[in-house]
Amino acid sequence: MHSVPSYKEATEKLNLKQKVGQLFMPAVFINDTEEEVQQIEDLIRTQAIGAICFFHSRASAATNFEGKKKVVHNEHSYDRLKQLISRYQKAAQFPLLIAIDAEWGLAMRIENTNQYPYAITLGAIQENSELIFEVGRQIALDCKEAGIHWNLAPVVDINDNPENPVIGYRSFGDDKNKVLSKAKAYLSGMESVGVLNAIKHFPGHGDTATDSHLGLPVITKSKVELKDNELYPFSKLIKQGVDAVMVGHLAVPALDDSENPATTSAKIITDVLRTELGFDGVIISDALNMHAVSKKYPQKGTLESTAFKAGMDVMCFSEYVEEGIQQIINSATKERIEASYKRIWKLKEQAFINTDQEQSISSPLALNKVLAQHSLTELYGNAPVVEQIKKSNFLNLSVNNQKENGFSAAIEKQYGQQHHQLELNAIHEIRSLAADHENIVLALFPPFVKPKNLFGFQPELLDFINEIISQKNVLIYLFGNPYVLDILELNPSANVVVAYQDFPEFQTEAFHHFIGQIEAKGKLPVKLKNHHEKV
Repeated sequence: MHSVPSYKEATEKLNLKQKVGQLFMPAVFINDTEEEVQQIEDLIRTQAIGAICFFHSRASAATNFEGKKKVVHNEHSYDRLKQLISRYQKAAQFPLLIAIDAEWGLAMRIENTNQYPYAITLGAIQENSELIFEVGRQIALDCKEAGIHWNLAPVVDINDNPENPVIGYRSFGDDKNKVLSKAKAYLSGMESVGVLNAIKHFPGHGDTATDSHLGLPVITKSKVELKDNELYPFSKLIKQGVDAVMVGHLAVPALDDSENPATTSAKIITDVLRTELGFDGVIISDALNMHAVSKKYPQKGTLESTAFKAGMDVMCFSEYVEEGIQQIINSATKERIEASYKRIWKLKEQAFINTDQEQSISSPLALNKVLAQHSLTELYGNAPVVEQIKKSNFLNLSVNNQKENGFSAAIEKQYGQQHHQLELNAIHEIRSLAADHENIVLALFPPFVKPKNLFGFQPELLDFINEIISQKNVLIYLFGNPYVLDILELNPSANVVVAYQDFPEFQTEAFHHFIGQIEAKGKLPVKLKNHHEKV
């Protein structure tokens, strides 16, 4: 295992250019070609890069949000991840900090790895902070096992805008105190294993309807409102102690009237985060390839040096490392460079203290089962009808995604009601079947977790779903993002059970709920446009 020289030893060994190199965290991709891997090795060797952040593939990177490049599925991605970490560490003169976004586990970036529920699902769990602690701990163990030191999580944005295209399901909810308590538990779980954290996206990405991967969101709240809401989890967690704060690409006129993105704003980074909130740890940028900022600074290296000048310590997903290093050397004082370098080196020392403990990794199945039991949420507008539906000759219907639908299969097995899948070419057939049924149990598996393009539902299919909702007694089980309910035309007497995830464990517990074996203990952590909840 690599050991890191102490800050004192390193300070004598590294020259100024190498110290600036330590502040850069380029993106690396598990699906890169051998040629691309060698380019990264060369960059690490020649520029004394301090950290790297893993992503899946250049095609799945956030700015390919429009989906123009095809994402290749890689069966052996976990082995490939470990192999690349080893290669990149060998190329480095000084050990690299290895980072990843693993908000809900390595599966956020690497397929065939452990996946835990989204933050919105954890947000539905009442009390039970030890369950959230356990999620943070298990994710940290998975990171550590792979050779990753730094999980760029959790999201502490307060999701109080249902139109939010990028945070949504990644936030614990719309209540600042609940977001704070869930984040605390998750952070404690990670800390118990010695994996570094980064709370994000400062100063708060929750109340925006723009995706910063593509454009610059503007948060129009007053400073008083921001302090009371958006900044609240950040300021509380900073007092408690966090390793890093990630700054988002957001314009916040109340904090910086020039409407600079927060990532390049000295007023936001230095005046608010460092001075007002008293944060002395590492400040890391959100990905610098995101269009909210990259389009504004076309000259190579200028974005990096501008962010550094504003108070940034780590330039994440820098696309112009060499030029950025050179511009910082040309424009910054030695003292300013030393201050950022010291912060990142201290973080490195901390990360490498904890690398040798052997920890047992357990499968997420058992934990996911308990999380499913505690998050299931009933949104019943007319509970007596639910019992009436279950006792009747109901139509067992589903709209599926790629996941196997065990829920509807279990209903068919137990009740003898044949499972019918609703697809575009089956609408005519399902319409005539529905004519013979007053009651329908509808399992919804949304194709996407993000709201873009109606969560992936075909408009004609959605129209048909809304048609049967308006004409029949329908009991919906939703295995996905609860904001899907906002694109359904539900009336106040509609009956919905939100299961949040399509994992097999969540389907099994939803079935146990359907047959009356378990009660729904969860509460919706966000407000919907068509909101009603079990009283």
